[in-house]
Amino acid sequence: MSDNEEWYYADGQQSVGPMSLSELRSILPKVGGNNTLVYGPGLVQWTEAKHVDEIMQRIVPPHSPPRVSAPRSADEIDYEIFGEEMQYVVVELDPQEMVIAEPGAMMFMTAGIKMETRFGDPSKPSEGLWGKLVTAGRRAITGESLFVTTFTQAGNGKGQVAFASPYPGKILAVDLAQLGGELICQKDSFVCAARGVQLAVAFQKKIGVGLFGGEGFVMQRLLGDGVVMIHAGGMLMRRTLKAGETLRLDTGCLVALQPSVTYDIQFVGGFKNTLFGGEGLFMATVTGPGEVWLQSLPFSRLAGRVLAAGVGATRKDEGSLLGGFGSMVMGGGE
Repeated sequence: MSDNEEWYYADGQQSVGPMSLSELRSILPKVGGNNTLVYGPGLVQWTEAKHVDEIMQRIVPPHSPPRVSAPRSADEIDYEIFGEEMQYVVVELDPQEMVIAEPGAMMFMTAGIKMETRFGDPSKPSEGLWGKLVTAGRRAITGESLFVTTFTQAGNGKGQVAFASPYPGKILAVDLAQLGGELICQKDSFVCAARGVQLAVAFQKKIGVGLFGGEGFVMQRLLGDGVVMIHAGGMLMRRTLKAGETLRLDTGCLVALQPSVTYDIQFVGGFKNTLFGGEGLFMATVTGPGEVWLQSLPFSRLAGRVLAAGVGATRKDEGSLLGGFGSMVMGGGE
């Protein structure tokens, strides 16, 4: 690989680069060593330096056996997503495998599935009362229920449990092991996950994001190496941002992002934009490097349209040219 190709490393939430491969090797011991996240030719996402052969100067023999990946700590569930506008996901569980979900999301389950409502983290059965209170408190902060529902295949053979979308949109399956073990998402997008995935709180560092970002001071942080399902309203868009690349969007359209992506709020500006733009006073900005997922139909926008359509919509002739005014003049009644 040419030493002139561009490489970057992550310093906190900012990327540093571009630089050559030899420069990156010399800098790494000073900024965090082999655990530093790096990005460069041949990589599809930010990766710890210790996993990049070019940086570690490892040469893999032509006939060496393939690498054996570390075993997952989370259950390895199988799943299939069905539908178009109103999707549902069917999760297939082997004996004693478990999936956790939000209360009320379940669509159906087969006879061998055991359902339980739990307080605390289901992946930590030995967790004490204080730990359960902390876990439940974190969920309450993010706007979720204090409890989670678990579904375990208690019988022999395989079992199935299905979860449905709460409103029109898409269900996205994300393997956290392929994203570095962490994903930040909006607080009401979580649908279900394999046992072993932890639901934590992602506090926004800037007060402007907390006050005007549409998600309060916190978003949801999903940690682990299992598969999670999140829901996006309308159509789903995935965008890969390069280092320093910025995207401006409606605050409600952000579904999820990698921790390497920075998230901020900007005032729209302009008298006419503020009063008549129809897009609100603030816009979100996301800056790479990393992946972001956007939704075309936030639930707040859907609810606003439904509410607006219901105001004064009780008369039979509301679609006529004169509408309510014509009825008043002509004396029409119900």
